[in-house]
Amino acid sequence: MDTKKRDHVIEELFKINGVREVAEVTGRFDILITMFSKSLDQMHKMVSEQIGRIDGIQSSESFIEMKSRTKIMPYLLSEDSD
Repeated sequence: MDTKKRDHVIEELFKINGVREVAEVTGRFDILITMFSKSLDQMHKMVSEQIGRIDGIQSSESFIEMKSRTKIMPYLLSEDSD
């Protein structure tokens, strides 16, 4: 994304139904978006017709989560620790 339009891009992304999370990251990408869609066709429309048209988005790459596993982190279970 054009980093000069960062706030605008993030604000517009959150207006899109299905966008759940926007994370600013280091490395090859500027942001990662977690979004949900009912089908690949709906995902394609979201990416091409909505996300891709936001002023400040320069390019995108999509990753489809096939399966997810979560590890329980014991230190996150304790509310007493800082």
